[in-house]
Amino acid sequence: MSLFIVLLGILLLFILIIKKLNPMIALLLVAIVTGLLLGMPAAKVMAAISTGIGSTLGSMVMVLALGAMMGKLIEDSGSARKIVFILIKAFGQKNIQWAVLITGLLVGIPLFYNAGFVVLIPLVFAIASATGLPKLYIGIPMAAALSVTHGFLPPHPGPVSLAAIFHADIGKTLIYGLMLSIPIAIIAGIYFPRLIIKKSLGEATTQFKISEDEHSPSGLKSFFTALLPVFLIIAGTIGTAITQPYLLKPVFIFLADPTAALLIAVLITVLVQDNSISKAMESCVEGVKSIAMIILIIAAGGAFKQILVDSGVGETVKILTMGLNLSPLFLAWLITASLRVTLGSATVAALTASGIVLPFIGIGASPELMVLSVGAGSLMFSHVNDTGFWMFKEYFELNLKQTFKTWTMMETIVSILGLLGVLLINNFV
Repeated sequence: MSLFIVLLGILLLFILIIKKLNPMIALLLVAIVTGLLLGMPAAKVMAAISTGIGSTLGSMVMVLALGAMMGKLIEDSGSARKIVFILIKAFGQKNIQWAVLITGLLVGIPLFYNAGFVVLIPLVFAIASATGLPKLYIGIPMAAALSVTHGFLPPHPGPVSLAAIFHADIGKTLIYGLMLSIPIAIIAGIYFPRLIIKKSLGEATTQFKISEDEHSPSGLKSFFTALLPVFLIIAGTIGTAITQPYLLKPVFIFLADPTAALLIAVLITVLVQDNSISKAMESCVEGVKSIAMIILIIAAGGAFKQILVDSGVGETVKILTMGLNLSPLFLAWLITASLRVTLGSATVAALTASGIVLPFIGIGASPELMVLSVGAGSLMFSHVNDTGFWMFKEYFELNLKQTFKTWTMMETIVSILGLLGVLLINNFV
């Protein structure tokens, strides 16, 4: 009966999202209704909501805020465009897809998906126009790179919030995520478009050039600031993995904390960029403003998660699936993928699934791999109820059939390969 009530709650969430109700309000409303229908006293429902919001945001709100500041600083300073210029100049026209793919990965690490898409889409169109190549031939590598960073790599909201819920180590999650992201981005971003899009070079192929902004920072500074948070977190994680005591171990323990790593990265970026500190602080404020609603949605998702945990629904699902002899990582992916197809939003699907699959963590499912499994499921089969679907369709001027054959198929490839990669990694760790 409890599972039936949860399904009714998910159906209500689906209806509210279709009716264009704000996802934060929809999640809070569904959390309260579901808790009451599951027989929880009203006081316990509200206590669970407060606990869920606090436990979810408590360990990640600074990571999200500092990550947004970092991304906005890199965007406003011109570092993102400089990275684009250097990579395309280095790879040349013959390997233009590789240049766009690597650009998407590098820019996608500090920038959230929508911001990265808006920053890179003019470049995609400029390259397509100058070379005579189809827009999708250039655009899919960019979209695939941004998608894998969005689904698998902190400090993006999805992976960070899941890491907080599952009590996963963000450094390990980042390392495993990088192991997944690079090969998956290559398959979905390079080889997939080559299979479905006929490449046709125009007359302007030998004239292709990309202009460089004379006021942009140096290449070394651009790459340094963009990748600094990743390097700090990875260095801290590797340093803390050494079991023997040594002099610098407290330093690495400090760096392994994503809040500390991002704070250091933001401060260094502010100091080394050419803009004044006051202008840099304005960028930081704008960066946080851009993710305010994302943070609130994650908070509401944490509330719904806690209702599912406190009501025992997760344990019920665990008991029912014990006899299936399936990997908990696969079950987590399957539940999340089903919610993604139903609800549309990757973040909402992942947060909703987290309360159901939380009891799966244990033997055969590490918290870090559970984060990536749920992240992979949240990217499955994006279609008409996902804003990313419409963004891709409208920017590339596609009809629905073309969008399904390109964007939806690309997202599905990323999701399925993500699951296979998680299962593969699980066999070796």
